[in-house]
Amino acid sequence: MHAAYDYALIRVVPRVERGEFVNAGVVLSSKSGDFLEARIELDETRLLALAPDLDLDAVRRHLTAFAAICAGGEDAGPIGRLPRRERFHWLTATRSTMIQTSPVHSGRCGDAATMLERLLDTMVRVPAARGPSA
Repeated sequence: MHAAYDYALIRVVPRVERGEFVNAGVVLSSKSGDFLEARIELDETRLLALAPDLDLDAVRRHLTAFAAICAGGEDAGPIGRLPRRERFHWLTATRSTMIQTSPVHSGRCGDAATMLERLLDTMVRVPAARGPSA
């Protein structure tokens, strides 16, 4: 059976005024699958190419908060105590800060965790360089 899901890309926008960004992760929610998870895989080299003087420790702390809020509980602060769907909406609300999300996209899948991995492959991870053809 396929369940509906919503996802957004998590982006680092080092200089908001320039609008340049690096996709750093994905947050995926499936209400029927009782699923909410954020996975972060920041390519720091790509990010530093846009902003060599960026405070990477601050960026890492902000990105870590996404996963903590998805997991929920007392350690995630007041937002972490909200129901999963409300946490997803809070995480994907429009912001003009260094950490932003893309618009929310929807789909259907058989397994939310597998879909999250596929989205990381296609939208966040840099494809391996191809060597010369044999």
